[in-house]
Amino acid sequence: MSRRARAIAFGLAALLAAIVAGTIADGYGDSVARGYGALRPVVVAASELRPGKALDPTAAEADLEVRQVPGRFVPAGALRDPAEALGLAPAAMIPAGAYLLAAQLRPPRSDAPGPALGSGRRPVQIAVTGAAALAVGGADPVGSRVDVVVTTEPRDGGAGHTYVAAAEVPLLGLGAGPEGDAAGAAEATLGLTRPQALRLIAAESFARQVTVMPGGER
Repeated sequence: MSRRARAIAFGLAALLAAIVAGTIADGYGDSVARGYGALRPVVVAASELRPGKALDPTAAEADLEVRQVPGRFVPAGALRDPAEALGLAPAAMIPAGAYLLAAQLRPPRSDAPGPALGSGRRPVQIAVTGAAALAVGGADPVGSRVDVVVTTEPRDGGAGHTYVAAAEVPLLGLGAGPEGDAAGAAEATLGLTRPQALRLIAAESFARQVTVMPGGER
């Protein structure tokens, strides 16, 4: 056999080996997916996270990363998006490489006195969306005043109704929402009057969305 013929034969053999290897790899990947579940995004600490230090956008970009992990290995309460951790602080040290769980995060403590509730207001916890936007810029949103906007479900084929249910109310605390909620979901503790509290508690049941946003000038 000539040198050229041997080179062609070796090339064909290498190509065939690559095809076989790819087929085996695809089959193995399908087998893993069937056995351990489809891949899911999970937030992991890229570096050690110190307790009590709130995660602002800069820290989240530097210290958090997203990995794809088979669903079987994803722990309960694992965050899927770094934005879910914005404005919150680890309750204890989280080592590099560890999953970031909602139960590990708390609103950061402050030595400053909390916002005055005023006459007739009481702390009430409400499930809300849009909380991540409050921490943009690195500022701690706790202690600021927010507007609470309710969007109802559409009826009879029409559009849903959006209105401000509580304006310029004090934000007393902010925690991660329960597992499975959409990104930006949180549990907000607000200083509400009784009518405001009743409206928002009812809205948690019938509304499509309850959103918090920075309080506006009026």
